[in-house]
Amino acid sequence: MDNREEVREFLTSRRAKITPEQAGLPAGSRRRVPGLRRSEVAALADMSVEYYAKLERGNLAGVSPAVLEALARALRLDDAERAHLLNLAQAADGSDVLTRPRRRRSRDQWKPHRSLQWTLDAITAGPAFVRNGRMDILAANPLARAFYADVYATPGNQANLARFNFLDPAARRFYPDWDLFADVAVAILRTEAGRNPHDKDLHDLVGELCTRSDEFRTRWGAHNVRHHGTGTGTGTKRFHHQAVGDLTLAFEGLEMAAEPDLTLTIYTAEPGSPSEEGLRLLASLAATQEADSATEPSTTSRPGHAR
Repeated sequence: MDNREEVREFLTSRRAKITPEQAGLPAGSRRRVPGLRRSEVAALADMSVEYYAKLERGNLAGVSPAVLEALARALRLDDAERAHLLNLAQAADGSDVLTRPRRRRSRDQWKPHRSLQWTLDAITAGPAFVRNGRMDILAANPLARAFYADVYATPGNQANLARFNFLDPAARRFYPDWDLFADVAVAILRTEAGRNPHDKDLHDLVGELCTRSDEFRTRWGAHNVRHHGTGTGTGTKRFHHQAVGDLTLAFEGLEMAAEPDLTLTIYTAEPGSPSEEGLRLLASLAATQEADSATEPSTTSRPGHAR
């Protein structure tokens, strides 16, 4: 795969982020570009300027792990960035053909195993859902469908959290910290693009978002990445739900061993908090809606129900 432009932009953007002071070098004067010079990165990585310039032009094919590690140290890459660099190198020389996961089928083709859906439905205290690296919601419990009612309400979102984030005006209300969610969404997609560069559905999604959203296009050009599955791990996020108001929820994100390119996310509220009461109210509303829909003859889809 010819990914030289991707490699060039990633390495250039990482070099621009490091100040001489951070690298233990004198700041000097007359710096015409932000960050380190090529010669400084080369010295820190113990390689010739000519060789580093070749790498920065995008020529990662055949580069040894030792050189990649030296480059990662010189550019002060974090774990996610180091993994992204490795993925780019594998794609450059074709070794990712053997190491990358099988190409994920589209969300319309993939169906959760019934035991997975049982597991999701058994989680009643908070929203629980499974997504892929393109941020498609693939499976969800009833509370997650009610929680993401805004996402499901607009068919154009196609149950995709990135598309909702950047193209649906409702996202600005649902995410009080919209900029944070936007940064994370783009970083997840950028990481997935490096990890699975042959995913046509991902390329189509990125192309659509770049065309329709200036906010996305600017962030995409920053080449920031995160570990696959982030939010894998734990943390706290704020939401404003149209039916129950403000919610502050803790999350746990888990990569699924049987499906390594999918992530299970569970949101919960602090016991005794207003957010816990809000989730209980939302669960009650969702149960009422499910009961009402079961007695109605119409099969027309309603907000809060997966399409």
